[in-house]
Amino acid sequence: MTLQITILDGEALNPGDLSWSDLEQFGTLTVYPHSKPNEVIPRAINADAVFTNKVLFSKEVLSQLPKLKYIGIFATGYNVVDLDAARQRGIHVTNIPGYSTESVVQLTWAHLLNLTFRLSDHNDSVKHGDWSQCPNFCYWNHSLIELSGLTFGTIGYGAIGRRVTQIADAFGMNVLAYTPRPHSKITDPFVQMVTLESLLKQSDVVSLHCPLTSENPQMINSETIALMKPTALLLNVSRGLLIDEQALADALNSERLAGAGLDVLSEEPPNSSNPLFHARNCFFTPHIAWATLAARKRLLKIAVENFRSFLNGKTQNDVTSIM
Repeated sequence: MTLQITILDGEALNPGDLSWSDLEQFGTLTVYPHSKPNEVIPRAINADAVFTNKVLFSKEVLSQLPKLKYIGIFATGYNVVDLDAARQRGIHVTNIPGYSTESVVQLTWAHLLNLTFRLSDHNDSVKHGDWSQCPNFCYWNHSLIELSGLTFGTIGYGAIGRRVTQIADAFGMNVLAYTPRPHSKITDPFVQMVTLESLLKQSDVVSLHCPLTSENPQMINSETIALMKPTALLLNVSRGLLIDEQALADALNSERLAGAGLDVLSEEPPNSSNPLFHARNCFFTPHIAWATLAARKRLLKIAVENFRSFLNGKTQNDVTSIM
C-alpha cells in the first residue's frame, strides 16, 4: 500500500529553492504551503505521515487522525505537538537538532554588530545625504561601542550558546554563561559559569540561547531587567516567549536598557500593536536565523533520514522517547 505523506506548511522551509523529491520516493506526497487550524484535520485525515514546522497538533487534533503514525517536525523545537497524546496513540514524532547552529550564531552577531555600530541607522543616514553634506570626512550619529573588554553573557550553553561565546572570546570579551543544567563537564577555559542573577548584573551583552520550557516563559521581565546594567544590550534569536515584551519596551523607552536585537517574538506573525515596534533602539529580523539556504538544505536532509529510519523500524531524533 502506498504511503500517504502530507506537508502542511512547506513554504517556510521551501519557497521554491529546494526539491521535495527525496520525500516523494517514500510514497504519495501532498504539499500545502500553509494550513489554517481548520484545514489541518481535513488535509491530514488520510495521511500516514505528516511533516510540519509550526502547525499545532493538540490531543484533540491527534484524536481525529486515526491513520497517522508519524509526525516529522521541520524544526528543533517540538512544542507544537502534544507528545503525551502522540505516545498514547503510537505516533512517532521526530525533530531536527543541530541543523542551523552556524546560521543562528551568525545572526546573533549580526544583531550585536548592528547595535554597537548602528549599521542600519548609518546606512539610512548616508542614503539620506548626510555624508554628502558633512564638512568632515566622517561622522557618526550614535555612540559607537567597542566589544573588546566588555562582558558577554549567554543564557543557555548548548551548541549554539557555546559557539556564540567562542566568538565573544575571539573579540576579546569576558564570557559568562548560565544554564539550569549541571555544567560540571563544561571545561571551556574562556567561559565562567555563574548564576542567572550574577550574569544579568555583570553582562554588557545578554544573549538568549535556551529552549522554551514550562519553567522559563518571560524569564526576561521587569524584575530581571532591573538587575541589568542600563548600558546593556539584549539579544534573542531563541524563542519570543522568553521575554515579557511590554516590560522590555518599557525598559528601552525609559533608557533602563540600551538596546535589543530580536529575531523572534511571542506571536508570529506578530500583531501590529506589539509594544516593541515602537520601542527605542529595538531592531528586528523576521525569524530568519534558521533560514539560510545551507541550513535549510541540512534540515531537509535530516528530515528525510529521520523518516527513512522510522520506516526501517529504527529511531533517529524521535522525541516521543523523551520522558
